[in-house]
Amino acid sequence: MNWINNVVRPRIRSLLNKRETPENYWIKCPESGELVYYKDLEENQWVVPNSGHHMKVKAHDRLRLFLDDGVYDLLPSPQVATDPLKFRDVKRYSDRLKENRTKTGTDDSIIAASGRLVGLDVTVAVHEFDFMAGSLGMAAGQAIVKAMERAVEERTPFIIFTASGGARMQEGILSLMQMPRTTIAVQRLREAGLP
Repeated sequence: MNWINNVVRPRIRSLLNKRETPENYWIKCPESGELVYYKDLEENQWVVPNSGHHMKVKAHDRLRLFLDDGVYDLLPSPQVATDPLKFRDVKRYSDRLKENRTKTGTDDSIIAASGRLVGLDVTVAVHEFDFMAGSLGMAAGQAIVKAMERAVEERTPFIIFTASGGARMQEGILSLMQMPRTTIAVQRLREAGLP
């Protein structure tokens, strides 16, 4: 091979393949195949106008759409052991976490926030499905529990939007332990007489 094939041609191809408009301005409806301008989808709350197909809504977008004036305060993300089992399959679990944090802009698959809904103070938790399929790990379980505890302390209703792929296999039994922990937190909400 010569330098024309290795250096010059790839540079020319990359210059010719540059686009004036980013690809993500238009989103294809998985149901009808129709291309929809993303601003139109946003204004229609991520429902395709012609087909009525409901697109996946990111966690921050859901909070913005749901709460009054799109205003909310994020609750602090809980700090838990990152990879207590030192899990590894094709890649290390800690590397998967870093990739997903970069991809989604969230610390884990749950974000919790406080805000107002029709003038009423509420505590909200939202799954981010794009973070490891919204799977429930130690950090996500802790975030849900802390959000429910905050709701009890502040005497606010607790609302959760679930979009989970189940327990996170990379955390083993530690992930499964989040189910009874969240169940106990729900029971505390009930005992406090909160919705």
